[in-house]
Amino acid sequence: MSKRGIRTFAQVMLLVLVTGCGSSSPTRTLTPPIDTFLPLTSEPSMSTATASTTSTFTAQTECVGTIPESTKDLVRSYVDQGLNVGIVVGIVTPCGTEIYAYGETELSGGQPVDENTIFEIGSTGKPFTAILLADMVERNEVSFDDPIEQFLPNNVTVPTRGERSITLIDLATHTSGLPNIPDNFAPADMNNPYADYTVEQMYEALEQFNLKRTIGIQYEYSNFGMGLLGHILSLRSGMSYEELMVTRIANELGMPDTRITLTPEMKSRLATGYRDGEPFPLWDIPTLAGAGALRSTVRDMLTFLAANMGLMESRLYEAMQLTHEPRYPVDASMEVGLAWHIRTLNHAQVVEHHGATGGYWSFAGFIKDKKTGVVVLTNTFHDIDEIGLGLLRESTMQP
Repeated sequence: MSKRGIRTFAQVMLLVLVTGCGSSSPTRTLTPPIDTFLPLTSEPSMSTATASTTSTFTAQTECVGTIPESTKDLVRSYVDQGLNVGIVVGIVTPCGTEIYAYGETELSGGQPVDENTIFEIGSTGKPFTAILLADMVERNEVSFDDPIEQFLPNNVTVPTRGERSITLIDLATHTSGLPNIPDNFAPADMNNPYADYTVEQMYEALEQFNLKRTIGIQYEYSNFGMGLLGHILSLRSGMSYEELMVTRIANELGMPDTRITLTPEMKSRLATGYRDGEPFPLWDIPTLAGAGALRSTVRDMLTFLAANMGLMESRLYEAMQLTHEPRYPVDASMEVGLAWHIRTLNHAQVVEHHGATGGYWSFAGFIKDKKTGVVVLTNTFHDIDEIGLGLLRESTMQP
């Protein structure tokens, strides 16, 4: 294996999908829950990106000025310094939306990024899985406390601890005791690490894992657990994870660009991902799709946040509210709901998640009391949480 291959394996393959929360301060310091998918080194610079190749796009309704100049300056600085190739920021409030975009879909020969540019969103897709669970509970198709073994094939052995079984809500709150990634995870292609991980391997990992702590008492971020939850909901519904998500969330809310499988037209709007200054391929996540296989646009994600905050009517509203309820502590400053992480920012409750794949980073968060939601997407593996949290922090200071 080459040195670059080893570095890719260590920094990317085990990094993926990233944990669900960023810094609580305007600095670059990242203080998430313990997660072995975090980068092992500082983020790389991208000296090949230059200001001369960037373009700016701004779209808005009557909410002109909702995104302050300080946020736009920060976005421009990230791109102009070569940290990110393109960034799109969106904000939704009761008066409508405003979107600001800067940079390109590719370093050479790309198009300006805009509200319709498609990005991988990684773990920012986990709340979709949680909402699917809550919706199935609302429909009386499952219960939060159902043991997961009742949905899996009879020949699959699920680990237990004492007399306690892992339940659906344990998976959704990262309290199942399952590891971040399965112990038998050994990808053939380190640039597309989840592509060859099979359902049979997932079942094998379940059967062989020995739970080290009591179920349902301690938060431990688990992509394995959330991917397993998506698989179970797929089995229960009789649909693939993508079909279930599209049928019950994307189509319900009017989100035509939130998918796993991209049409040719969608591919024409896809931003190329970058890491270490080089293009990085999309990740295929067939078995653990519920942990972060989705691709989306800022426009679709603003619709998603608007529905979560009740700014638009939706059959999913009650299910969404169930996912926002704090259920377990993450640390002294944060709690977890169903997938979502909840923190206090200037005395306001912020509900958020972020995510990353090999060449992308995403952030989505909202303040329910302020009815303000923020989305930030970039086609570079470089942390942009500061942009999203800073914009939410700014909104807490508005009357």
